[in-house]
Amino acid sequence: MRKTLIREAEISLESYLSAYSKMVDAELKKLFVRHAEEPASILKAMSYSIFAGGKRLRPILVLAAHECCGGKAKDALKTAAALEMIHTYSLIHDDLPAMDDDDLRRGRLTNHKVFGEALAILAGDGLLTYAFEVAAQNSAEMGLDGKRASALIQAIACGAGSSGMVGGQVADLEAEDWQNKNHGFNPKRHLEYIHLHKTASLIMASLEAGGILARASESRLKALSDYGRSLGLAFQIADDVLDAVGDKKKMGKMGSDAANHKLTYVSLYGVEKARQMARTEAEKAKAALGVFSAQQNQWLKRIADYTIERDK
Repeated sequence: MRKTLIREAEISLESYLSAYSKMVDAELKKLFVRHAEEPASILKAMSYSIFAGGKRLRPILVLAAHECCGGKAKDALKTAAALEMIHTYSLIHDDLPAMDDDDLRRGRLTNHKVFGEALAILAGDGLLTYAFEVAAQNSAEMGLDGKRASALIQAIACGAGSSGMVGGQVADLEAEDWQNKNHGFNPKRHLEYIHLHKTASLIMASLEAGGILARASESRLKALSDYGRSLGLAFQIADDVLDAVGDKKKMGKMGSDAANHKLTYVSLYGVEKARQMARTEAEKAKAALGVFSAQQNQWLKRIADYTIERDK
């Protein structure tokens, strides 16, 4: 039986997530050492948000997908860190006054509240670009051929860019005050687009990246992508519910969807229907993993359940 960094078959999901989160944090600390030519202020602003805590879901998905496809988690740590950098950059920019105008993130003042808007924007830019540098390093270290190395960078770029997360953010902004839109506006279709792109796209990219680094077959990459699509929807629908009824102290943020008149699954369908829809997507995510054995896909399946059971 192949050894992994998590050796106990019956270990709790909480222990698994904690162990892999610590691995990611250790890798990030190695990567965030100041270079002589780098202004201390930008590293401080980038570090403030990257080390502010959080679930580390996307990097953990990179590692879990990599192992699911036969790789060793430690070999994918740089790409896992890269996905966390991209996620963190999006949060810094999402909190800006021009976007959601939030004061708290993960129980701390948001980046722009500490460093000012200009440096917060640049911190986000720095994280985004550093992510691709680190992912490219990982592909070289793993000895990926040109086709696979290109596929890795393309998967991450598509998940993060205007056809992915950025496009979803734009659609989210355009849906504000959605109840007063003209009759040509389809809230159900628009809402699904937002969640598929704003959240699911980067989650899909995380899973695909882990698979690509493990040199997975096309059928396995497709399964990981399908899993990520439904997992991302389940995760964001659950976030909509938590924003409406969750414990704000546990969440570390105030919840601004209602105040900003956001189009969400809760505002459109109500809390109970949204919860049901999240459960349905979680089951679809698990069903997509049929090409893997039960031993291979166990952690990804358990993560699917976790996304809709969490309280923060």
